Amino acid sequence: MKSGRLICYLVAALTLLADVASKTWAVTALADGEKHRVIGALLSFHYARNPGAAFSFATGSTWVFTLISTAVSISILIMARKISSGPWALALGLLLGGALGNLGDRVFRSPGALRGLVVDWIELPHWPIFNIADSAIVTAAVLIAVASIRGVGFRDGSQNERSEQS
Repeated sequence: MKSGRLICYLVAALTLLADVASKTWAVTALADGEKHRVIGALLSFHYARNPGAAFSFATGSTWVFTLISTAVSISILIMARKISSGPWALALGLLLGGALGNLGDRVFRSPGALRGLVVDWIELPHWPIFNIADSAIVTAAVLIAVASIRGVGFRDGSQNERSEQS
C-alpha cells in the first residue's frame, strides 16, 4: 500500500474514532441544551442535535447531507488509491474521517436512517456549535486550499505537477 494512501486511511480512522468517542461522551455526560463553561466565555460544552449544516442551514434537508457525505466518502476512497503526497493524504484523511463521523450520525441516530440528527457539543463565542468531525472538515478545506494555492501535487507532493507531466 502506498504511504499516501496509508496516511489518508490512518488519519481518517483516527479522526472518526475521536469523533465517535467524543460524541458518545457528549451524549452520556451532557443534557440536551445544557451548557458547561470550560474556559470562561471562550469555550463551552453545549450539547445540541443538528438536523442541518452549520448555523442550522437547511434543517429540512437532512437526507441531502446524507447523500453528499456518502458521495464525498466514496470519492475520497477512490481517490486515495492515487495519493502519494503527504499534505493531500492528510487533508483527504481529515475530510474522509469528518464526513464519515457526521454520516454515522445521520444514518444511525434518531429520528431514523438518513434523517438522524448530528451531535454537536463544542461552542465558541459567535460561532455555531460543532463537533470533531466538523473541525476536521474545516481543517481539511483549509489544507486543500493551501496545497492548491502552493501548487502541491496530488501524486508526489511536488510543486507544478502538471508541468512535470507535460
